[in-house]
Amino acid sequence: MIRLLSLLLLISFLTACGQKNTGPVDIKWDRDACERCQMMLSDHKFSAQVRVFSEKKRSRVFAFDDLGCAVIWLDNQEKVGKTWKTDPKTEIWVTEYQTGKWIDAKTAWYIPDQRTPMNYGLGALTTRKDNSMNYEQARIQIYEVEKKYNVHGGSH
Repeated sequence: MIRLLSLLLLISFLTACGQKNTGPVDIKWDRDACERCQMMLSDHKFSAQVRVFSEKKRSRVFAFDDLGCAVIWLDNQEKVGKTWKTDPKTEIWVTEYQTGKWIDAKTAWYIPDQRTPMNYGLGALTTRKDNSMNYEQARIQIYEVEKKYNVHGGSH
């Protein structure tokens, strides 16, 4: 009986250690909802994820239907005492709009005037193009769209 219990504990421990604790997670398309606007994630080319870490080194991933939702949601977390935005361990992932593959949002380049789920209009690429912008420029663009069109009722 002790052997069986020890074996079960070992299996449980190894399974927990094998869980992915970095990078993007698999999205259940058309079932997972955006953390900010609650729309279903259905567009494979404009979605985003934010992975945050706790003091216990555990992580949690939040999914978004548009990079704009992810950026504004992450900024709003400071209002409730979360320091995720400035934590260097926080990861932000976005789908590359031509392939749908997950890429690092902070090193991606963004092409404006795309048709995105929440109309922030930014498509991510791994390589720089003539009219592309970096992550910080994309953040400014997101807030300009939010202010101009009041996308989420001015909740930022």
